[in-house]
Amino acid sequence: MIQASGLRKQYGETAALDGVDLHVRKGEIFGVLGQSGAGKSTLLRCVNLLERPDAGTVTVDGQDLTRLGNRELNQARQRIGMIHQHFALLSSRTVAGNVAFPLEVMGVPRAERERRVAELLDLVGLGGRGNDRPRQLSGGQKQRVGIARALAGNPAVLLSDEATSALDPATTDSILALLKRLNTELGLTILLITHEMNVVKAVCDSVAIMSGGRIEESGTIAGLIRTPGSRLTREIFPLPAPSPGDITLTFTGHADEPVISEVVRKFDADINVLGGAIEDLAGSRVGRLRVTLSGDPAALTYLRDKGLLVEVAS
Repeated sequence: MIQASGLRKQYGETAALDGVDLHVRKGEIFGVLGQSGAGKSTLLRCVNLLERPDAGTVTVDGQDLTRLGNRELNQARQRIGMIHQHFALLSSRTVAGNVAFPLEVMGVPRAERERRVAELLDLVGLGGRGNDRPRQLSGGQKQRVGIARALAGNPAVLLSDEATSALDPATTDSILALLKRLNTELGLTILLITHEMNVVKAVCDSVAIMSGGRIEESGTIAGLIRTPGSRLTREIFPLPAPSPGDITLTFTGHADEPVISEVVRKFDADINVLGGAIEDLAGSRVGRLRVTLSGDPAALTYLRDKGLLVEVAS
């Protein structure tokens, strides 16, 4: 659905994007994770060409946006919704007026606008609040208005620029749940920018980790979890540096199985657990465990055959 190739963007002496490639599959929630200054917001703005890259191409839903003139680009943007960090609502308009604004720009007739606005407000849980002003709403409600407005043109892609960073934890959870529901019910492809690992853990199917204008690693969460040395795995499951001989076990789909006790019984092994954790990620339970093991070395082969990633510190 989204393919960016070789993106470069320079601001003075600073390379905000330095040869970035990004591939987002249709229907997934893809997170771009990084600290302030990593280049993630510039990347998002290049996806809909609010910022035009100095080099590289951006293709959305099969259309190369970098080759379009202004008129064609404006039409293409109607299929790309955007949610802003600080809501970006018009204080002079009602809630309904804010949601209707892009429909007015698109020339949608009034009766159809009113029907669509009512439908969208119901969808985001704000039915009956159309005549309110933004100042009467909480932060979470303002963001729901922003989401409804982003959906007005029936987009295929939804871009989210730190949409929950200004919200408290409980409200963040409710907004993420709404995005997940919209992804499922509408088949929306969502590209979200965040500096919060909890956002990635809560809703993302895939993730790219950015630093210094580059993508350090990218892929499905399940795939990265099973990649030796993955930064994502280290950040989700922080463990002390291993000592020589320590074994790190990473497992997906085995979190509720008695794998360790099976090894003890089958191989008469002694296992000492040094640390670990289990998380719910991308719809499945994933775990990481640091252990020491003595006994038959065939136990490690058994664990690998069971599908666990086994890393032995040297």
